[in-house]
Amino acid sequence: HPGPLPDGERERLADLAERAAYLAKADLVTGMVGEFPELQGLMGGYYAAAHGEDPRVAEAVRDHYKPVGQGDDVPTAPVTVAVALADKLDTLVAFFAVGEQPTGSKDPFAIRRAALAILRLIQVNDLRMQMARVMATSAKPVIDRILDEPYRSACNAEELIRHGFVSKTPYVADPTSITGPGAYIRTNVLLGLPALAGFFADRLKVQQREAGVRHDLIDAVFALGGEDDLVRLLARVHALQAFVTTDDGTNLLAGYKRAANILKKEGVEGDQSWTEPTYTPEPAEADLIAALDAAEPKAAQAVKAEDFEAAMA
Repeated sequence: HPGPLPDGERERLADLAERAAYLAKADLVTGMVGEFPELQGLMGGYYAAAHGEDPRVAEAVRDHYKPVGQGDDVPTAPVTVAVALADKLDTLVAFFAVGEQPTGSKDPFAIRRAALAILRLIQVNDLRMQMARVMATSAKPVIDRILDEPYRSACNAEELIRHGFVSKTPYVADPTSITGPGAYIRTNVLLGLPALAGFFADRLKVQQREAGVRHDLIDAVFALGGEDDLVRLLARVHALQAFVTTDDGTNLLAGYKRAANILKKEGVEGDQSWTEPTYTPEPAEADLIAALDAAEPKAAQAVKAEDFEAAMA
């Protein structure tokens, strides 16, 4: 839940979400859903309500498959959102673990749809969370199964590497010591699962391009790296798109391109660390250096406050 809650309410919501998750798939074994699969979830909600479950639990059981398509409603009730996210993340992690990834036009398990549903849940509910940590947590049950006795040995490390859960250079000294509490984080369950992280990034780019955001601006923000809070990342993208359409944005791009071309002609390429000039700068150069020195801390403070428009002012 994004807002402040009364004492004990967060724990209460967590308990309700756990209960709803426990009941979410129970209707799949009923005769009604067996005969009419399209009623999955809907019937579960009715059954939960009929058995006296909390209304929020019944609602979560009913709606945890949502959003199913582009035009579908996006849940906003905290318990429903939690169960819907957990269900879809579990699906994605499990399929990626066994190498079932969409290829070209083939997506028999609707993995792309599940990823887009997760993105919409995050955006509509303004959920602030680190996707890397969320994916790593979702991967833990799968990893625990892989590491189950009697296979706590080097073969487990190879299995994790094969499935893409860990890199070939784990952070722990002994690559076979991956069974302790929290070891799945230490062994680079990548901020986690490189293929799945890249898949989410691609889905987000497609979604934003379809929403009218320029692809080069999306790529520019992604190129910064180190950002896995999707709400903040999209705020950066939208602020950048708004800025480049202004006169200041147009002038800045023109000046940057000219400076980049001059440096390229001089053979200066790639990232270069700043060094103090070994000569006395011309007045215009000195003014520029002073302006940049003054702007840098202000921009950094604005970025820290997530006021991205002010950072580019």
